[in-house]
Amino acid sequence: MLITRTPLRISIGGGGTDLPSYYERDGGFVISAAIDRYVYIALNRTFTDDYFLKYSAIERVSTVDEINHPIIREALRRHDIGPAVELVSVADVPSGTGLGSSGSFTVGLLRALHAFERTPVGMEAIAEEAFDLEANILGQPGGKQDQYIAAYGGLTAFTFGTDGSVGVAPLAVSDETMFDLETHLLLFFTGYSRSSAAMLGDQTQRTQQADADMIESLDRTKALGFEIQSVLEAGDTMAFAKLMHEHWVAKRRRTDGMSNTNIDQWYEIARNNGAIGGKLVGAGAGGFLMVYAEDPARVRRAMTEAGLTEMRTRFDLDGSVVMSRD
Repeated sequence: MLITRTPLRISIGGGGTDLPSYYERDGGFVISAAIDRYVYIALNRTFTDDYFLKYSAIERVSTVDEINHPIIREALRRHDIGPAVELVSVADVPSGTGLGSSGSFTVGLLRALHAFERTPVGMEAIAEEAFDLEANILGQPGGKQDQYIAAYGGLTAFTFGTDGSVGVAPLAVSDETMFDLETHLLLFFTGYSRSSAAMLGDQTQRTQQADADMIESLDRTKALGFEIQSVLEAGDTMAFAKLMHEHWVAKRRRTDGMSNTNIDQWYEIARNNGAIGGKLVGAGAGGFLMVYAEDPARVRRAMTEAGLTEMRTRFDLDGSVVMSRD
């Protein structure tokens, strides 16, 4: 059996500028962090002449074309390893929570298929293949950061060129700053987010139409991404926390439905109990609320009393890896 492990992610700054509708116009910049919550893909040869798939549903079909799961179907069309294949996917956190699970799933699946075929593949190549499959083959409206951070891992800055090229640079932060972020960044689950496709589709359409408010919001978001890089590399995590608040204000203005009354109330509860700044992780309207808390224990108590569950995490530095191959 072959098993891959691929991290989920939190977006630190610049999110939204990784969509082609924006970076093909003005170039994009995103800081993203892989976390120690993972998508696992297992592949195994079977003794039956079919495809046996287990994810949130179970499929047993004779041909690739019969597969309902679109990402698995298109990946197996590209990588003809079957039939007589069992494919299992499990994750530490379910989809719809704003942690980039679709990109992580696709990267992990392609990593497994390349390993199964014994074809070497680099991190950039697998990230691009995953993005191409999701965006171009399946027509999903997301950006590139999810596939890239899933492949590379770490706390990483991505520069998106107008030609679609991607520059990758680990953030030059000290171990002390990394530990500070792991200690003071808190994640609270607010409930499952609505489909990101609607919000990302709206952003894409308005950007392509040169909507002034959308372009201004994304320009400011990108500028904040560069500011966040500077303060983190200088070790000034308090300045980063204040920029997170500005980032959230800019993000809320971008698309209708980015937040809701409950999320706004929870954010104010966190701020009233010492959180310096925060933002929703993902497209919006649910998922995880991330805050930087100067006094984590105080914020934890307040958010627990408000009915929210915390997910504690650390950074993942490995990216997508093959864990075992028997």
